Amino acid sequence: MPDTPSKIIRVFRATVEPPLTPAPQYRQQRRAPRVSLHGKVSAIIQLENGRKLPVRLHQLSLTGGLLEIANSLDERIKINLTIPFASGTVCPKAEMLFPMRSAPGYLQPFRIIRMTAEDLQIMDREITAILQSAIAPGKSSQDPRLPRFYLDTF
Repeated sequence: MPDTPSKIIRVFRATVEPPLTPAPQYRQQRRAPRVSLHGKVSAIIQLENGRKLPVRLHQLSLTGGLLEIANSLDERIKINLTIPFASGTVCPKAEMLFPMRSAPGYLQPFRIIRMTAEDLQIMDREITAILQSAIAPGKSSQDPRLPRFYLDTF
């Protein structure tokens, strides 16, 4: 009895397709809370050669952030970052990531690679305070959501 085309296809599929295995289950980790500072906080970068550059912070978290800088820095360069807060000055060591072109210069992300326990407490306290002030009740009697489009403001 000759093989029918459907029988040949079934045999072919069974031999070629690998058996499906379930996707590995990764433990879900929480992201560090981030605050948007929109360039309102100034900071100083100190390069490995001792040169200091002024920057502005656009985003900040306990693990890194986003800087506005006039000239981009090389990727993976190590820097000392000095951020003045009301409760103290924080000086973490960071690694620069790939820059993005922006209107005033560059936006360049960074990853914090080393920080003292005291600096970690200060930064955590400041980030928490900024987040709490952003969601404080009674701040505005209007809708707290920002308009998605400019025409929504009329």
